[in-house]
Amino acid sequence: MTKPMFAEIILPLPLNTTFTYEIPSDMESQLQVGSRVLVQFGRKKFYTGIVDSIHPNRPGYEVKPLMAMLDPRPVVRYPQMKLWKWISEYYLCSVGEVYKAAVPTGLKPESETFVTLNPDFEADSDTHFTERQALVLQLLERENRLTISDIANATGIANAAGTVSQLLLPGVVEIDEKVVEKYRPKKQTFVVLDAERGDNEKLHSFFDKITRARQQENALVSYLDKSGWMQKAVPLRDVTRAEMLEVPGVTPGVLKALVDKGIFRMERRVINRFNSVTEDAEIGLVPLSDAQRTAKDEIRKLFRDKDIVLLHGLTGSGKTEIYNHLIAAALKDGTQVLYLVPEISLTTQLTDRLRHAFGNRLIVYHSKFTDNERVDIWKRLLSGNEPLVVLGARSSVFLPFARLGLVIVDEEHEASFKQYDPAPRYNARDVATVLASMHGAKVLLGSATPSIETFYKAKTGKYGLATLYERFEGAQLPEVEIVDMKEQRKKKINRGSLSRPLMQEMREAFGEGLQGIVFQNRRGFAPMVICRTCGWTPKCENCDVSLVYHKKINLLKCHYCGYTRLLPNVCPACEGTDIETYGYGTERIAEEVQDVFRDSRVSRMDLDTTRNKDAFQEIIENFSAHKSDILVGTQMVTKGLDFEKVKVVGVINADTLLNFPDFRSDERAFNMLEQVAGRAGRRNGNRGRVIIQTTRPDDPVLEFVKEHDYLGFYEHEIGERERYFYPPFSKVIGIFLKNKDSRMADRAATILTTKLREIFGNRVLGPEKPFVSRVALWYIQSIILKVEAGASMRKVKQLLRQCHESVAGLPEMKSTMIYYDVDPV
Repeated sequence: MTKPMFAEIILPLPLNTTFTYEIPSDMESQLQVGSRVLVQFGRKKFYTGIVDSIHPNRPGYEVKPLMAMLDPRPVVRYPQMKLWKWISEYYLCSVGEVYKAAVPTGLKPESETFVTLNPDFEADSDTHFTERQALVLQLLERENRLTISDIANATGIANAAGTVSQLLLPGVVEIDEKVVEKYRPKKQTFVVLDAERGDNEKLHSFFDKITRARQQENALVSYLDKSGWMQKAVPLRDVTRAEMLEVPGVTPGVLKALVDKGIFRMERRVINRFNSVTEDAEIGLVPLSDAQRTAKDEIRKLFRDKDIVLLHGLTGSGKTEIYNHLIAAALKDGTQVLYLVPEISLTTQLTDRLRHAFGNRLIVYHSKFTDNERVDIWKRLLSGNEPLVVLGARSSVFLPFARLGLVIVDEEHEASFKQYDPAPRYNARDVATVLASMHGAKVLLGSATPSIETFYKAKTGKYGLATLYERFEGAQLPEVEIVDMKEQRKKKINRGSLSRPLMQEMREAFGEGLQGIVFQNRRGFAPMVICRTCGWTPKCENCDVSLVYHKKINLLKCHYCGYTRLLPNVCPACEGTDIETYGYGTERIAEEVQDVFRDSRVSRMDLDTTRNKDAFQEIIENFSAHKSDILVGTQMVTKGLDFEKVKVVGVINADTLLNFPDFRSDERAFNMLEQVAGRAGRRNGNRGRVIIQTTRPDDPVLEFVKEHDYLGFYEHEIGERERYFYPPFSKVIGIFLKNKDSRMADRAATILTTKLREIFGNRVLGPEKPFVSRVALWYIQSIILKVEAGASMRKVKQLLRQCHESVAGLPEMKSTMIYYDVDPV
């Protein structure tokens, strides 16, 4: 009898361990590390797990067998699993949480609750159902078996789970678990000629059968032409049924007749949603300027000694073209390239430029894709090691690269590379550098305003540093004007959100046939609603924030949890009717801009207008094609977008960016203002103009922006960081506690802080309530841990876990959720 084997399985759960399962004898020869398996977890739950290791060591408790092996080969490569473990260790989370974030949902079948009628239930004279219960029962009689979400969608009942629970108690309905495979492969029907290629005798017999059927003959001739059946020097091309139906005169009836005569047969096949690479994909690169060529040569020289190089280039200097030439060289070497951008909007604008350069060697990957599309991209990368370039947002770092040769992180300073919720709370820029090191690949970081930590590493020699301080085609950096809005309002020069200098500059630009961008980092119509009689302000029922008014949908909305309510006509506190909206969101500014510039076309780009997959592309393409004159937007408009005819950029309220209670607030403000300023005057022959409106015109950050002085800002900021022991001179870990009872949250934070100070001493700051101290009914407390920059994260994690375990049994801690944010941004 052979000795049983066991597998350690990673499950998509926030638990700091793998789980041991016995391998059935019929799976032993096929199962590999990285394979997907289906396992039972608990009494009724089923999950897709990933095999982490295989061993003969039986644990000291009863183990369940693996239920099924879902693939004949691994779906995760070895470097990926190695990366998962690094992320888990560095970002203080479980490998299961990394797995859940990394792998598309379609590759993780899970159990889902289904509801069915109980065939044994018999109603009596005392049985009565409410209207909602009756609605659910009627639906189940028709459909037999549905999930709770299906019931909610079909009936419109908001709390469908509650209604089902009411029917469960008397046994009217039952629930069961069924594993749901979320991935749906794409299938196409192909037309196939029922003869071997070169069998001309059989082909003649086919024509003999249809001599009097002109449309059938036309269909056969069209197939031979499309497939290249007669051209022996070229590979036979597959022809779809849809292609055949596009031929004039070819109808479904014509194809059916040809099938019935044994000439054609129809084959239904699973296909990948994305084309594979063709050998003759052309590379169309734009020639580099002298300055760009010098920067590219410097980068290649630095790559000889450094694995990571920073390209510090001005906005509009043409960093993208340098990237393209480096990508072309990597593809020529037969390696793969990961091109990371911080926002989906940037993938939209870059796709056409990269497609022109690299044809179908380009793959785009981000969260707006459907899950089926993401699975197909995953499978394409898993199935080969073809040279290609992947353009994507932060989740692209998890793809199964085989031969990664180059990683490019554009706008490396951007906070959008950081994942906030849920875990893992990783920074894609930093994960990408670790991923590259595991593949032996080079990393190029690019930015006009590098993060303080990155520039420090470049200045101290840890990274290579290449510079590009000349704008493309000799364009000048825009002129920046700081407008004192307090002074403007005091003199009653303007009453709305647009200052007189901004309106004047925009009128001049429109008169020259040029465009403008208006930036306000708040969406919605008005961020504040107040009753002028009693001061009542509508607050979110779940969060400690005021509701924002959205005029288009006429709703007050919470931007943290999504709670909504109607804007009341009468104040609920004093029953007065004097309710006013205050402040400016992008919706209100777009309305005001349209009112001021009546003949201009205004578009808006924020989270509300870009919810569907193609919205980014439509807005950006329309603005690029000058189908709109003014683009009003949130921070989405600041990040690397390239518009040829933008002359004027207006920042409505710089105060919303300045002086937050956070050591990174000045850095964020400078980066965002300098980046949005960089959208102006890129290639139109005229120097751009930037109008920054503020009530604090003497703020030193604004002076650095006015002079486009990144180096001066860096020297000022690095001095402050060193003085107060902040990154890059330390490593910061945010420790957050959440409880639905505010007193419990306070007490738990005090207990944990006391315990942490016993270990880490004065490296521990807090506890304190964050800026928003209640979100989605959870009260939040935060603790900051500052450790030395070279500290071992493995050791820190071990100490934090010991600390947590030592207080976990206390009543305050049992109901408290604790999570960590390493390197918060």
